[in-house]
Amino acid sequence: MTATYTFDVFSTLDGYGSYNESGDWGGYWGKQGPEFLDRRLALYGEEQRMVLGAGTFRQFVQIMGPSAGELKELDPVNTRMRNMPTTVVSTTLQGPLDWPDATLVSGDAVDVVARLKEESRVPLRSHGSLSMNRALMAAGLVDRVQVTIFPVISGRTGAAPILQGAADFDLELIESRTLDGRTQELIYRPTPHV
Repeated sequence: MTATYTFDVFSTLDGYGSYNESGDWGGYWGKQGPEFLDRRLALYGEEQRMVLGAGTFRQFVQIMGPSAGELKELDPVNTRMRNMPTTVVSTTLQGPLDWPDATLVSGDAVDVVARLKEESRVPLRSHGSLSMNRALMAAGLVDRVQVTIFPVISGRTGAAPILQGAADFDLELIESRTLDGRTQELIYRPTPHV
């Protein structure tokens, strides 16, 4: 039995994962509410392993701080995520990583994640890591796509289109919820479109 792999991503309604330098939205596009924060805290409280690509890992270290030295004050959600067991997949980073409970694995993400799915006794979750997860979807390694859609359109300042360049997929909706009366969480099972 292989471990379940979830590609977990935040998005604007128009499909952007972040905003460019001219944007002034703030974290979560300024739309986080108590239900959203409780939901994320509960998700990260489940036993699982985080899988990150090098670019997202670098961003997280910049945003959240390393495990040693000057730590940044974090909300409970980011504190819990930062302390989860994490595998960082990279061909460019050098170890050891200055991050709590992180393991660096060098190699092609498809090979690394295929092996992790076979060996892991806990589910795998990746937050962000857009290009890595698009490649994993194309290879058939993503079991669930969890998209949290924030109630904003960032057509002028949007950056990092979450699915730009992805293969074609049919999506089966397996779970959905509305958080704080405005934010949608949608969980899909992807199947390559033939």
